[in-house]
Amino acid sequence: MALDASVLLLFLLLLLPLLCFMKKKPKVDCVQKKNLPPAPPKLPIIGNLHQLGALPHQSLCKLAKKYGPVMFLQLGSVPTLIISSAEAARVVLKTNDLNSCSRPPLAGARILTYNYLDLAFVAYGDYWREMRKICVSELFSAKKVLSYRSIREEQVDSLINSISELSESSSSSTPVNLTEKLFSLTASVILRIAFGTSFQGSGFDRYRFHEVVHDAEAMLASFSATQFIPYVGWIIDRLSGLHQRLGRTFKELDRFFQHVIDNHLSSGRTQQDHEDIIDVLLKFVKEQTGFAAATISHENIKAVLLNVFLGGVDTGAITMIWAMAELAKNPKLMKKAQDEVRDCIGNKGKVGETDIDQLQYLKMIVKETLRLHPPAAFLLPRETISHFKVNGYEVYPKTTIQINAWAIGRDPEYWKNPEEFIPERFNDSPIDFKGQHFEFLPFGSGRRICPGITMATTIVELGLANLLYWFDWKLPDGMKEEDINMEEEAGISLTISKKTALNLVPVKYSEVQQKIA
Repeated sequence: MALDASVLLLFLLLLLPLLCFMKKKPKVDCVQKKNLPPAPPKLPIIGNLHQLGALPHQSLCKLAKKYGPVMFLQLGSVPTLIISSAEAARVVLKTNDLNSCSRPPLAGARILTYNYLDLAFVAYGDYWREMRKICVSELFSAKKVLSYRSIREEQVDSLINSISELSESSSSSTPVNLTEKLFSLTASVILRIAFGTSFQGSGFDRYRFHEVVHDAEAMLASFSATQFIPYVGWIIDRLSGLHQRLGRTFKELDRFFQHVIDNHLSSGRTQQDHEDIIDVLLKFVKEQTGFAAATISHENIKAVLLNVFLGGVDTGAITMIWAMAELAKNPKLMKKAQDEVRDCIGNKGKVGETDIDQLQYLKMIVKETLRLHPPAAFLLPRETISHFKVNGYEVYPKTTIQINAWAIGRDPEYWKNPEEFIPERFNDSPIDFKGQHFEFLPFGSGRRICPGITMATTIVELGLANLLYWFDWKLPDGMKEEDINMEEEAGISLTISKKTALNLVPVKYSEVQQKIA
């Protein structure tokens, strides 16, 4: 959501004719809009866009310390409410959930014509409610998630084998790029769950697949002048190349989705051991039941797939990467986690999903990682449907609401030593990430809470448990714990990832035992 310098330059070039146009317009009567939340000073036309910075969640967290946890910004022509406290988040997401549960189209989606994009970011209504029911009851129910267990375990086994092969075929001090490995893991799992196929059968290689998904995230979260600057924004988007980049990315995704749907409809398709997401949705296409607002089509399927990929590929990998980085910086915590999983598993040879419930410290590590490094710093934006109040301030319809989960997770009012990685803070704590504790919102809350919580946390816990069981992790030669770069990546994305790749040296646990013996 950062504002690129080239876009600002283009904007300035077009500012004069826009001002001339606006002089002819009658002034809007704003008398009725009283008692708005505090707001930082803004510039003409662009409002507060220039204050977002390269990392908006950090910039807005600093502004909130000055202007308060309920802060009003004018982002171009879009009135926006920034929420940075648990109490204010509760008012929005619980007390006024129905009043604020619609969703504005993401920035880039407004300048494209693909139907599946409109369906993926649809406003609140009958159609959204029906699709939500399908996602919760048919795609991501506890029973359905359990049915994918063999896929997750197979892909984690493949990850461990690939790391083992690298460690055996190279020098004992050669690091492994865990960032690349973990993105590949989550992409492989999501691909098989969604399509019932591996990369080899998808028409994409794994590197291109992740590149396209990342591009889609970046484009949808990017600054779109069409959205924020009236009258001339579309010219800026065309001149900056945003429109063309969006077109290429989503045309490629559209072809990819259609290719796999066509494969599922092919009479020669091999029967799979489980129903994948496309199988389930194609049943609805055939039966045309359960939809109050519209019949389901291939475009609806593509919309669901887009949400699955945007919500499932990067987020799980990012969480595991941050967790391993924090453990590498804190060897005592790493050893404590390894001791737990190795004592629990013994000589079984691997960690299965049925073992995870016994690994309580591992679960604390996952929670603490999600608190300190939520993969999405902001919950996906909401748009208000009707008027309500937050902390005594008026909130009007058609206001975009951004919940800064990153800021809330680091608020010293709720968390002792909030900048430190302390998994033990969750020991005997009732706080979880299921949307009822508003100081901890990595998956959101209310009607718009992420339906894939169980799916996401299961693959993260399984992946981390096996990495900790199978290997001792060392830093590359000459590197110290304090040298690990924990900066967040600056740029435009729906997710907040580690700026630099995480490279660690794996030493197979069996080899460590032999040396000790």
